Amino acid sequence: MMSSNTVQITPYSSDLKEAIKTLNLEWLEKYFKVEEKDEIVLSDPQRYIIDKGGMIFYAKYNDEVVGTYSLIKTDATTFELGKMAISERAQGLGIGNKMLVHCMAVAKENRIKKLFLYSNRILLPAIHLYEKFGFTEIPLEEGVYERADIKMEKILT
Repeated sequence: MMSSNTVQITPYSSDLKEAIKTLNLEWLEKYFKVEEKDEIVLSDPQRYIIDKGGMIFYAKYNDEVVGTYSLIKTDATTFELGKMAISERAQGLGIGNKMLVHCMAVAKENRIKKLFLYSNRILLPAIHLYEKFGFTEIPLEEGVYERADIKMEKILT
């Protein structure tokens, strides 16, 4: 049984730069394929996420980085919840839930009004988790990610 004190969510630091890439490539390669856009952003998260006003967080379980998510800035009050990944060996531990609790707190702190995300319906546990946190399906525009077949958003008050 996992006690809550063994999972820590920490912000981006350059020494953890590789973790966002490793964790995301693991699930992308398993379920889909790595798109050019993924490769570009994941290879330089500082430039494509942080420097553009976004944020990256990591979940550490027993001092090992096992999860990550990003808030990618669209405008002053709208962010994409993206690049969320949990290592296969740490799935089922409630880490996705913890990351989303953290995400909602960060969104509130930063006065973010709207979060949106892209996903795929085959990732049922992820879709259920997003729904649990109040994300609802909205129309999906063409050509964002080949793998995306659902777009969801949450309006924060």
